[in-house]
Amino acid sequence: MGSSRLPGKVLLPLRNRPVLAHVIERVRASRALDAVVVATTDGPLDDPVAHLARECDAGIFRGSENDVLSRYAGAADASRADIVVRITADCPLIDPDVLAAMVARFRSLRAGIEAPDLLTNSRVRSFPRGLDVEIVTSAALEAANTEATTRYQREHVTPFIYENPDRFRILDHIGPIDRSGYRFTLDTSDDYELLKRIFDAGKDSDALDLRLDKVLDLLAINPEWRLINAHVQQKTI
Repeated sequence: MGSSRLPGKVLLPLRNRPVLAHVIERVRASRALDAVVVATTDGPLDDPVAHLARECDAGIFRGSENDVLSRYAGAADASRADIVVRITADCPLIDPDVLAAMVARFRSLRAGIEAPDLLTNSRVRSFPRGLDVEIVTSAALEAANTEATTRYQREHVTPFIYENPDRFRILDHIGPIDRSGYRFTLDTSDDYELLKRIFDAGKDSDALDLRLDKVLDLLAINPEWRLINAHVQQKTI
């Protein structure tokens, strides 16, 4: 709830449902995960986030606001996860099909000789921003939690793993078509305006029908929509 650029963004409505509710629903719709857990802060400002998570029958873990790495590790430990799929709560168009394909690939690779510790589609971009997925073993996550020391490593969860490629095997998941120029994440009011138009355009169907291909079809019909948030710069680590 304490986002600096758009406070309260995860509870903003899209087609009469909070952003976070869409994220939970879409992640669950991948049918690739045993549990969905919302890892929020232990501050009172985020009580509404915890309440919504319970309404959506998601797990809930509350921890440090700034030490997000410890929060993720705590959530993984509490849910006894062996594999952790990291999705940020400001991505209401996260695609269940992309998520399912990545989890299936990670599980298959883990059965091989050179099993990866992390699979990501955000280091080498081919998917739109807002469809970001990181899949990491709980062992790698716990190692990072134990050994990471800098503020940015702890705030951004996975930098320690990326910075130790000799120790952790990291693989990139790259789509067949470069769609990295699209932006479907929620950081600013202009991002919200674009997302509202996309969700409202599909209001006669289930919001889950708004998979990547359908969203791109909407933007092909309404090319001016891409200009709404084209100027937004992603915050850097």
